[in-house]
Amino acid sequence: MEANPRSTGRLPAAFLTPGSSSFMDFLGEHSPDLLPGNRSLPPVQGAFEAPHGTTIVATTFSGGVVLAGDRRATMGNMIAQRDMQKVFPADEYSAVGIAGTAGLAVEMVKLFQLELEHFEKVEGVQLSLEGKANRLSTMIRSNLGMAMQGLAVVPLFAGYDIDRDRGRIFSYDVTGGRSEEQGYAATGSGSIFARGAMKKLYREDQTEQQATTLVVQALYDAADDDSATGGPDVARRIYPIVTVITDEGFRRLTEAETSEIARSILEGRLAHPDGPRAALL
Repeated sequence: MEANPRSTGRLPAAFLTPGSSSFMDFLGEHSPDLLPGNRSLPPVQGAFEAPHGTTIVATTFSGGVVLAGDRRATMGNMIAQRDMQKVFPADEYSAVGIAGTAGLAVEMVKLFQLELEHFEKVEGVQLSLEGKANRLSTMIRSNLGMAMQGLAVVPLFAGYDIDRDRGRIFSYDVTGGRSEEQGYAATGSGSIFARGAMKKLYREDQTEQQATTLVVQALYDAADDDSATGGPDVARRIYPIVTVITDEGFRRLTEAETSEIARSILEGRLAHPDGPRAALL
């Protein structure tokens, strides 16, 4: 009888066999049941409610790209969580923001992080930003069966392209269709309101400070009209997650930095509840 590798402390042969630089391909060959898209849902009577994450926004600036998200997760008409994290680093030069079914989305992000790390260890180089966007597209497509049952995941991917020396943004649909966005983008239930806010405030030559302020303004406008999006919560000290990606890598703004931006916006809204307007040309 062959000894179980786990009981002997040895790695299974699959881990020692040269193969693909894709971690998903490795799982698909040796443990396909661990892939989220291969799981089947049990039969459910009536409506099925699961926590959902909502609005994610991104914008480019002269030195890179900013990716941000609100903190609210909803389940039907209830607030399931007030301080959910929806923006994660994918690797040193990219990040992903999640909208959709919260549990599946977080699991997909973790698998995406492993995918990029696995590629770098096997190949000895980082995957290009275009390649990262394509890998994420494949992962979303593999979740189509779950999406057709109401458990969709629609992320927003952003990063700094070292080859092109600029920030780039990629959006997706539930089938894995990928589009590169120019200047700004939004996804989630409040995206239509956030996009409207960014459309009037975005400038091609904006600075990092202007870009971080813009995304918080956009999330404020989304929260103003979309009940599933949470605005800055000063009483609980819950603020949007704002990340900046430049040629120096990924950086998340501290709570002090984000709260300062949020407080300045709240003070401005006392005089102008609908927010700043686009500058007249």
